[in-house]
Amino acid sequence: MRNSTANTVFTRRNVLVGSVGAATLAGFSAGTTQAANATNTNEGSTTMASKIITRDGVEIYYKDWGPKDGAVVVLSHGWPLTADSWEAQAFHLAQNGFRVITHDRRGHGRSSQPWDGNDMDHYADDLSDLIEQLDLKDIFLAGFSTGGGEISRYIGRHGTSRIKKAGLISAVPPLMVKTDKNPGGLPKEVFDGIQAASLKDRSQLYKDIASGPFFGFNRPGAKASQGMIDSFWLQGMMGGHKNTYDSVVAFSQTDFTEDLKKFDIPTIIIHGDDDQIVPIDAAARASKKLVPHAVLKVYTGAPHGITDTHKDQLNADLLEFAKS
Repeated sequence: MRNSTANTVFTRRNVLVGSVGAATLAGFSAGTTQAANATNTNEGSTTMASKIITRDGVEIYYKDWGPKDGAVVVLSHGWPLTADSWEAQAFHLAQNGFRVITHDRRGHGRSSQPWDGNDMDHYADDLSDLIEQLDLKDIFLAGFSTGGGEISRYIGRHGTSRIKKAGLISAVPPLMVKTDKNPGGLPKEVFDGIQAASLKDRSQLYKDIASGPFFGFNRPGAKASQGMIDSFWLQGMMGGHKNTYDSVVAFSQTDFTEDLKKFDIPTIIIHGDDDQIVPIDAAARASKKLVPHAVLKVYTGAPHGITDTHKDQLNADLLEFAKS
């Protein structure tokens, strides 16, 4: 009798959960920008998890932290990560009165996984759709690593009418791959190797990157953080296999030279001089030449993943620039 009652309760609960899930999915089907979940609303401040639908039908997940009337900061993440990789900076900026939007790029994290369109033009257009649908203005737009490419291509394609300031953090522009015109870049074979390793054992690839060069844990005397390694791996494995595979070409072989020339707003470039993933000379220092009015800050001895390893310093620098 007891088992029969338990089974009845369990069955009713499943029906209820299924009905709620169906209603939630129905809300997304019309392309709504309403929140899938909204929490912590208190006297004008919100912490929200939401989705938009792009012009080509892709769901883009985003987080909207801080006061609704705060000055807007939009942060674009690196490969193969998610909006969660920005959480230290988003939390700090939101605590200091800014409205902070972080999104999962198409094919990454909690966004949908389209088979096609895993390239910088689509990434930039997705970002434009997010900004337009939320009607964001006077934005401080910053990108980390691949995200730096995304925001550069956004400015190249959509201009700066809604952008007040820009930030390139450990960013891939102007071009990562070695070419005749870019002799300081990395050989294409490096990126071919990343794709091959992704096909062979994607999970192990992410563990190797995180435990090695990304955070500089392969340097003599470095003390590895298992938490950072686990977080990188988890975020990476949330992404689509095809999407993250294609994205290697997007971040390494896209030339952002002409995009950077359109940066007509105050810009900050921050990069570690021991970045083994995106070497500083071919990236930040080359970008500075294309955006001469930009402020370049070099973190001595810092690796690629400064959003975690140097988060206090980066938080302070971003907040100071956002307030300036």
